[in-house]
Amino acid sequence: MHGALTPDGYLPRVADGEVEFALRAAPAVVIEGARATGKTWTGRRFAAGAVTIDDSDDVRLAVALDPGALLDGDTPRLLDEWQLAPRIWNPMRHACDRRARPGQFILTGSADPPDDVTRHSGAGRVMRVRLRPMSLFESGESSGSVSLRQLLDGKQTAGGRSDLEIADLVDLVCRGGWPWLLGESPQVAQTRLRGYLGEIARTDVARSGGPAHDPTGVSRLLVSLGRNESTNASYKTLAGDMSGGRDTPVHPRTVKSYIDALTRLFIVEGLPAWAPHLRSRAQLRRSEKRYFVDPSLAVAALRTSPTRLRTDLSFFGLLFESLVMRDLRVYAQTNDCRVSYFRDNTSLEVDAVIERGDGEWMAVEIKLGGEKLIEQGVRSLLRLRNRVDTDRVGEPSALVIITATGYGFKHREGVQVIPIATLGP
Repeated sequence: MHGALTPDGYLPRVADGEVEFALRAAPAVVIEGARATGKTWTGRRFAAGAVTIDDSDDVRLAVALDPGALLDGDTPRLLDEWQLAPRIWNPMRHACDRRARPGQFILTGSADPPDDVTRHSGAGRVMRVRLRPMSLFESGESSGSVSLRQLLDGKQTAGGRSDLEIADLVDLVCRGGWPWLLGESPQVAQTRLRGYLGEIARTDVARSGGPAHDPTGVSRLLVSLGRNESTNASYKTLAGDMSGGRDTPVHPRTVKSYIDALTRLFIVEGLPAWAPHLRSRAQLRRSEKRYFVDPSLAVAALRTSPTRLRTDLSFFGLLFESLVMRDLRVYAQTNDCRVSYFRDNTSLEVDAVIERGDGEWMAVEIKLGGEKLIEQGVRSLLRLRNRVDTDRVGEPSALVIITATGYGFKHREGVQVIPIATLGP
């Protein structure tokens, strides 16, 4: 199913299959995600007609006078950046009811509007598809020879080999998975991403319906989030980091309001804690971990460089975790999976638990590589398997360590070691 407006040079996305299914199942599909993740191009791939809300004064006037008039045209009809004209939601919803056919509208937007914008439910009419920055498989840096779907099916996979070295992955982390930056050097990408974050701080937080804000304060929060990438730092911790000895300290409530706005903009994404039944009496931790939607934003917020990251592998390990988490979320979403992490009060932590809708689950540790780190990951995965009540949640389909480089292989007790550049959906 390809629309008449498919852009030249379009690179297929893992989410394409989800969009196609949604258009066959629902009258309207909302493709949502951070600005510049490729939503418009993906929408145009499936659209027969389109209107861009912020394209011209005439379109903005039409939205103000008669938003329903923009709905007429060949279907599926793309309403690009629809959140800039939230009044179009209810006419679109009514049009779905009148036409009573799937595949009428595609809405793309880079902000999740406040609840009152969509207070009239889209239930039964609207399906949502999240589009994140490109995974390594989508950008062509991963072979995809190891399938997440097959791992969840319990199928043993052949060990693949990654041609990427740590220096290559540093460059990929700095460039990120942004379609508009493919082919750019890490240095150019970082210059442009700093400008991207500047726009987020200056205008996007307010335009998304966020709180009245100080752009400098948002920028300081972005820096603090960069320092605390891949952690569950509390609002109080972030507030203290932002205050940095200033006369007027930042209140944790302010931090929360900014993070809520950044979440609506899909810039920051929380990772919930997994809460399975346990055999032991260990107490589970409940707080979310927090990630930028792409690790390149953490690099941009901190204004660091590939050269510095290559000499600070401890911090790069957190950025590598962020890159892997981005890719896991892309692959998990298309497989109807939920991603979370595990941590209890005995300091047992596992980076990712992936649960499919049918109840199958797998656990993942993320390690740069090296025998010592891989052994640590193996021990954590085996402790988790022994701690979980498998009579209730079942045996894991796979226990996996995702590494930065080298060969994939099967470790002891069935733990599989998989380089990130061999993983795919």
